Amino acid sequence: MFPINRPRRLRSNPQLRRMVCENVLTTQNLIYPLFAVPGTSIAKEVVSMPGVYQLSIDKIVEEAKEVYDLGIPAIILFGIPEDKDAEATGAWHDCGIVQKAASAVKQAVPDLIVIADTCLCEYTNHGHCGYLELGDLTGRVLNDPTLELLKKTAVAQANAGVDIIAPSGMMDGFVQAIRAALDESGFEEIPILSYAAKYASAYYGPFRDAAESTPQFGDRRTYQMDPGNAREALKEIQLDIAEGADMLMVKPALAYMDIIWRVKEATNLPVAAYNVSGEYSMIKAAALNGWVDEQRVVMETLTSFKRAGADLILTYHAKDTARWLAKGHF
Repeated sequence: MFPINRPRRLRSNPQLRRMVCENVLTTQNLIYPLFAVPGTSIAKEVVSMPGVYQLSIDKIVEEAKEVYDLGIPAIILFGIPEDKDAEATGAWHDCGIVQKAASAVKQAVPDLIVIADTCLCEYTNHGHCGYLELGDLTGRVLNDPTLELLKKTAVAQANAGVDIIAPSGMMDGFVQAIRAALDESGFEEIPILSYAAKYASAYYGPFRDAAESTPQFGDRRTYQMDPGNAREALKEIQLDIAEGADMLMVKPALAYMDIIWRVKEATNLPVAAYNVSGEYSMIKAAALNGWVDEQRVVMETLTSFKRAGADLILTYHAKDTARWLAKGHF
């Protein structure tokens, strides 16, 4: 006799499938990354990231308006300064590119949440995320002196109107240092979205083209996590929670969905997943060659992050995804 249970009963038509769907992706889950550069009327496509651009502030504002109209609640800003130096001056100066972009966006679209990537690699002349020993060519960042730069950067970004500070440099104690600096400057209400589990990943390659942040020597393995480690991610998030993080991020996402799941199970804080540049570019390249159905692959990928436990997804696919969702294409 055939079994009584027939799971296909609940797959028989689209409406029923939607009714019983366990994980539903919405535009409210999305955060769109933007890259700000000096100048005006600049929209320079990133060669390794088709559809992604370096944008001058006037163009950033146009993008912010479009993002808001699509129902996407937030953007995250990265900056490429005109000049770079060992002090990462462009990161923490009041007239820094991210500060200027954030102020312009908040004036034009006040209800759009603006997140600032709080890091130094785009602003240092060596491409690492903080101070180095004089003559050091290994990329071993000096942790505690770098915290002082991150504190100044976070306060400058808050002064510019940023809604959320997102430190990404993986310095020990960076959440505690930034929290103290924000509180001392009167920004007790600004939350911290910590890049709590950020791996030393080859998937970042195209981003370094977009942000012009490739290290001039060495690598970032002394401060970003080893891809083989999972328990260490839980240690990192526990430290960040104790230091005052309000939200936690796992980066990258696609090859680290087990980490997203572990983090989600270990905390009741919101969890973000960064669908990074290499993940985006692989799909784009395959789609441009006709090898995959871009819409279906993107929607399946982002839904898988949600299934793994992500509450928020930073993705370069955000605008396309919002349009597909609005048309009921899922």
